[in-house]
Amino acid sequence: MAVYNKNSRKAEEFINHEEILATLAYAEEHKNDVELIDAILDKARPQKTETGVHCEGLSHREASVLLACEIPEKIEEMYKIAEEIKLAFYGKRIVMFAPLYLSNYCVNGCVYCPYHLQNKTIPRKKLTQEEVKAEVIALQDMGHKRLAIEAGEHPIHNPIEYILECIKTIYSVHHKNGDIRRVNVNIAATTVENYRKLKEAGIGTYILFQETYHKESYETLHPTGPKHDYNYHTEAMDRAMDGGIDDVGLGVLFGLELYKYEFAGLLMHAEHLEAVHGVGPHTISVPRLKRAEDVDPDAFDNGISDEIFTKIIACIRMAVPYTGMIISTRESEEVRAKALRVGISQISGGSRTTVGGYAEEERPHDTEQFEVSDQRTLDEVVCWLIKMGFIPSFCTACYREGRTGDRFMSLLKTGQLCNVCQPNALITLKEFATDYGTEPTQKAAEELIAKELETIKNEKVRAMTEKFLQAIEDGKRDFRF
Repeated sequence: MAVYNKNSRKAEEFINHEEILATLAYAEEHKNDVELIDAILDKARPQKTETGVHCEGLSHREASVLLACEIPEKIEEMYKIAEEIKLAFYGKRIVMFAPLYLSNYCVNGCVYCPYHLQNKTIPRKKLTQEEVKAEVIALQDMGHKRLAIEAGEHPIHNPIEYILECIKTIYSVHHKNGDIRRVNVNIAATTVENYRKLKEAGIGTYILFQETYHKESYETLHPTGPKHDYNYHTEAMDRAMDGGIDDVGLGVLFGLELYKYEFAGLLMHAEHLEAVHGVGPHTISVPRLKRAEDVDPDAFDNGISDEIFTKIIACIRMAVPYTGMIISTRESEEVRAKALRVGISQISGGSRTTVGGYAEEERPHDTEQFEVSDQRTLDEVVCWLIKMGFIPSFCTACYREGRTGDRFMSLLKTGQLCNVCQPNALITLKEFATDYGTEPTQKAAEELIAKELETIKNEKVRAMTEKFLQAIEDGKRDFRF
């Protein structure tokens, strides 16, 4: 029997089944223990220091107690603390991105994904480099600066050389005032050598969803193909970091297994990365299982309500206060609004989950990986965020200036990152509104920028921000601190 050890490089030791079961039993036993819950909440609460704000974070066991708690007033307190943490480290900024699907060829048998090998009804498609350019131009015309590329696992159609060629093509496209400045990569688990190649290609974050941390369920849900290997998949982030990738993104697909089990496993994975590599995950994503071609979510009996979903996000935010959190267009406008308040720092906008979907005038559905709930345009999402008091940010400066991995986290933890992030967010919002925004968005952005400029306490930083904002008015682009 494997023994729990967060410092181990073996999947069944740092994601230990017996430890998760013990954690869930402990959480159930103490879910109404007000004294313990108050102590955990006090530990999670942001504390002011001489250099800014500090958050202790929570262990997977402490966070699991909060997730199990059913006391209404304590749940409301969780939401309040989660929002305080979010504002302390990420402010009002919400980073914008879009997924770009390169190919739906796949050799795996994942039963929850329409790309699985046995699905003979879905049209298979792989973008040529000219088609990649067309997709990038369409995304640039929306105003996007940051992409997350996606592809099925297929050694012939989607080898690492194809992914690298696509990345090179994406970075090469300069259309009007448009540039894709950051490419994140969400592809199958691979080798240290291939991760080195991705790093050399200039990727941002390497993202890989675990889907489920329950090994028996994992193997059942992935009956065939290389993804069936639970250990190889779960240990991928260690290989990625060994290959020089210092920003990695975790996530599970909520709805496949019992959510409390997944929650504990997800936090144990974050603790493992921190213990072994000195830096935890750069991002955590929280996708929920959605309907798609050949996939009926009702066939899975582990779905979670919107209320539980919001609670999960708040508890993750308290447990890993410095980690970015992502929500996609899988979720509705209403759900995303709630999630933004309690922890989410990155969202997609104007997304299409089809291969080659952006270059089409009408939204295609025949190769969608999942149904998109929030089908608003990027401009509509940006205007919506502004009206809620958030600052939509298209900034990618940290990655281009080398503020990644432990350097990014150290700046974030000392509060220094806000000195550049808020100005850059305002500058890139001005850039978006000027180049791509509709009249209502331009007006809303101008009002927000004027208001937020007044909150920049450092006079030198404020003056430089104003200078860059004026330069955009004069036709210049791509400023960053």
